[in-house]
Amino acid sequence: MTDPSRETEDIDEYEDDGAGESQPPSSDEHRFPCGQCGANLRYSPGQTSMTCSYCGHEQDIPGASEDERASALAPLDLHTALNRDLPESEIEETRVLSCPNCGAQVEFEAEVHSSECPFCATPVVTDTGTHRHIKPQGVLPFRLTEAEAKAAFSKWLKGLWFAPNGLKKYARRDNRFSGIYVPYWAFDADTRSNYRGERGTHYYTGSGKRRRRRTRWRRVSGKVARRFQDLLIMAATSLPRRYVRALEPWHLDDLEPYDPKFISGFRSEGYTVELGAGHRLGRERMEEIIRADVRRAIGGDVQRIHSIDTQYEDEKFKHLLLPLWVAAYRYHDKSYRFVVNAQTGKVRGERPWSWVKISLAVLAGLIVIGLFMYFGEAN
Repeated sequence: MTDPSRETEDIDEYEDDGAGESQPPSSDEHRFPCGQCGANLRYSPGQTSMTCSYCGHEQDIPGASEDERASALAPLDLHTALNRDLPESEIEETRVLSCPNCGAQVEFEAEVHSSECPFCATPVVTDTGTHRHIKPQGVLPFRLTEAEAKAAFSKWLKGLWFAPNGLKKYARRDNRFSGIYVPYWAFDADTRSNYRGERGTHYYTGSGKRRRRRTRWRRVSGKVARRFQDLLIMAATSLPRRYVRALEPWHLDDLEPYDPKFISGFRSEGYTVELGAGHRLGRERMEEIIRADVRRAIGGDVQRIHSIDTQYEDEKFKHLLLPLWVAAYRYHDKSYRFVVNAQTGKVRGERPWSWVKISLAVLAGLIVIGLFMYFGEAN
């Protein structure tokens, strides 16, 4: 299980000159034909198999050995990657759609030339070029089916106050959710921090109504250390970070070495927060946690932190793909997004408000208050 705390953004691209420009489509396309009828196989959420949507035939996805798993999921050296010295075996090219509204870059199949962005429902035309980037090392397979995601979404909707009727009708209709693998950076680091501050201890003077609380301050200094492992930063800006944070934690014990068979039937989003930017966000999240460690180390009733000097060592990273079910709802020409953690079923989203319902509720409240005051004065 990951430690739920980290985030921010910026840009530091890992690409050769011309990367990201329009290029001929990649010939390295993944197709998984059914062994019985030849139709395309799709990954079955919660299983270790792919299913043919035409004849129902199932084919197992061979599991990796412990040695293969350890090798595939071993973190890479961060500074080697930031210096653009990763071996070519860790780099790949994919063909993606770029949304002009939310900035998402979603991988599409070669025969697709136009579609709708799964994150914000904006009509888009695909970019037929390829993008060069660091390969994913691990994938967290979908556990929830689309039907289970819809059930979780409907339950979440029932808890919304003052939602417009159209939103609940949207949930009742047979609207599809899009299964998306979203990119994350997972950072490791050993940290040692020297701190200086003050410990505050409360004491009281006087008695009765004259009793007052005072604080006695004492200067302190010391050291704290922490090993960060798999601290997650979403490597895209297509979803608001407050929703992404609310979907944590992710159970990374279920990670599988990256295998395109797990992606079959779903889409995957390319990262738009580059590694350097993700690292800066990761450092910010680490600093939040270290600051909390320092407060605990200072102790007392209250603390003042004057300085923290942190040394970072053995910094490593992984590029992971984590699963979401995503739906977009349009209301009064504005798009609202809903996301479901496809591993745990947690739901977060943007929601429209029905100002008619709010106005009626306020009016009803004023009437109740008025009646209470009227009968109170009459008595």
